[in-house]
Amino acid sequence: MTDSILDRIGNTPMVRLQHLGAGLPVPILGKCEYLNPGGSGKDRIALAIVDDAERQGLLQPGMTLVEATAGNTGIGLALLAAARGYRLACVMPMKMSLDKRQALAALGAEVIVTPNAPPSSPENFVNTAKRLAEERGWFLTNQFAHPANPRIHETTTGPEILRQCQGRVGALVCGVGTGGTITGAGRFLKAHVPGVKIVLADPIGSRLAHLVDPRHPDYDAPYRVEGIGGSIVPEVLDLRVIDHAERISDEESFAMTGRLMREEGLLVGGSSGTAVAAALRFAQRGEVDGPIVAILADSWDRYFVQPWMRDLGNC
Repeated sequence: MTDSILDRIGNTPMVRLQHLGAGLPVPILGKCEYLNPGGSGKDRIALAIVDDAERQGLLQPGMTLVEATAGNTGIGLALLAAARGYRLACVMPMKMSLDKRQALAALGAEVIVTPNAPPSSPENFVNTAKRLAEERGWFLTNQFAHPANPRIHETTTGPEILRQCQGRVGALVCGVGTGGTITGAGRFLKAHVPGVKIVLADPIGSRLAHLVDPRHPDYDAPYRVEGIGGSIVPEVLDLRVIDHAERISDEESFAMTGRLMREEGLLVGGSSGTAVAAALRFAQRGEVDGPIVAILADSWDRYFVQPWMRDLGNC
């Protein structure tokens, strides 16, 4: 028994992809971050950021937290708000699924939807959250810039991966939302595993792969996978940690998500398909001799109404 659901954050399982990884030179493992209580790895940073603010005396019960979120950090913060007596406002771009908006509203959050505006626009969801924090005296949790974000992955996610792989890791493959997971876990693994490769799984349409490796096209266009990729480098993302980038189309991401569900029994969202598609492609290069770990970032339950999910069931 635990005192709080927050005690169940972290220590997520690792599973071998028996079918999808068959015939490859190294095992493909999925780190099941979607099995955190809030359904994603963002529970870790929600807890870390709120803990940090409480230690500094920046939060008092009844205050309002505000975050710019694709949905997952918002859900993690909603767990924190419920457990510790805060209110929550979540600012989301219009492209994010209705499932996420409904889930946040059901959890008691105020949901503010913005246009799908670029980072330079005042209507961009990150800029809107900052403005609301200033105007209304809300506490900005600031996931894209808060140092507690990569730090929690360096102190928990990275060590968990190393332990679960019994000290032998060939590569870590991860998409970038804020960049906290790939930066923090990547730093830890590079400090403890000689030769480990850190691989960015990036949607086609995002510029991040080009910023990792200029040989990739400098291409900035819409894409449908949620929560990863972007046109600028988030403040907490350390590009120096990343060794390689794989660009994955929406179609490949969603097809791989369907295969993860049907062939492996893993009930994950689209960005997990991106990560696994990148991991399989990287494994075929034969550049590592240890297991390749793909981050399975979030759960399928926040995408039920999305066309790609409906297409999987021909609904």
